[in-house]
Amino acid sequence: MLTDEQLTEKINRLRKEGTLPPLIIDQLEQKLKERAEVRDLTPQELDEIIQEVKKSYLKNLIEPEEAVGTVAAQSLGEPGTQMTLRTFHYAGVAELNVTLGLPRLIEIVDARRNPSTPMMTIFLDEECRFDAEKAREVQRRIEMTKVEGVASSVEIDRITGQIVINLDPELLEDKGLSVEDVVRRLAGLRKGDVDYDGFTVYLSPKCESLIDLYKLVERVRGVALKGIAGVERVVLKREANGEYVLYSEGTNLAEVLRVPGVDVTRTFSNHIHEVASVLGIEAARNVIVREALGVLEEQGLDVDVRHILLVADLMTMGGEVQQIGRHGVSGEKESVLARAAFETTVKHLVEASVRGEVDPLRGITENVIIGQVIPVGTGAVELLVYRERRSGG
Repeated sequence: MLTDEQLTEKINRLRKEGTLPPLIIDQLEQKLKERAEVRDLTPQELDEIIQEVKKSYLKNLIEPEEAVGTVAAQSLGEPGTQMTLRTFHYAGVAELNVTLGLPRLIEIVDARRNPSTPMMTIFLDEECRFDAEKAREVQRRIEMTKVEGVASSVEIDRITGQIVINLDPELLEDKGLSVEDVVRRLAGLRKGDVDYDGFTVYLSPKCESLIDLYKLVERVRGVALKGIAGVERVVLKREANGEYVLYSEGTNLAEVLRVPGVDVTRTFSNHIHEVASVLGIEAARNVIVREALGVLEEQGLDVDVRHILLVADLMTMGGEVQQIGRHGVSGEKESVLARAAFETTVKHLVEASVRGEVDPLRGITENVIIGQVIPVGTGAVELLVYRERRSGG
């Protein structure tokens, strides 16, 4: 039988050896401690498990001078052909839709300025995360509430020329608003006198034409009463561990992180450029990895995370998020021939000729074009042989 002391001793000895990365050792230790059947192992059987982990790790190491870029492109491109093209419900939150599959993967590698379905996952601090009422209060602070969201109707009284807003008492209570809040925001429009009677608000505008009146009605419906701009909807969900988490439709990470009750260490957005501007380039790199890996896993595709890490590093190594394309990584390669081989061939060749650029022929593409041995694998090794002359020869 294996004791806790023996397991700890084996793990500590493994750490001292340095044959495995600390992360793999930590994962191995965690899995061994979680499984009850581990206690039925003998020390010799544990040694065999550790040896198998070492073999698996060494087997998956990349050989020196391996063409990792080409392998990564194949490993991501081939599964991409098996992806669907639909918009799915967000996992676990049926009320929200999110773009997944190939369209989302294209958005990520193209580094689109605005994703088609921007979202935030908002975690709450220790005080609010297990309290439903406090979690709803944070939800109310974040979710953008407009007049149309608390009114049963917004109409024009053609006899008096007034705009009549009939407020819903239940919706007002749910959003944590009062009639006075609505009146105050409508008065801020400065489009006429505002009065109210119970839950009915009257706006007496100074419009000269019916067209202007209809335009004002649309503007009244869109008046913001509460919340953060850009966050159209927030859904509160209780997770399996009892914690309350907010999922938003729309994103404004900088403002959300300022809201009391939000856990700033765990809250994140799927908007790569927004994360880069708010939290920095390293955080944006993590978003690229997490989003790409999530899309592939959701489709049931098993892709080694190292391929995604390589793409994310390439997109962010310059200090800003760049797309994989002619306006980003591929269009800024050092080699003239590599740039010309991707897109707009004539343009690149003419511009390089005008500037008198020299191609150092250090990459794969340019050496394939001119018929040289590519500088990967055995082609990356330059070997010089010195032969001794025999005396009298």
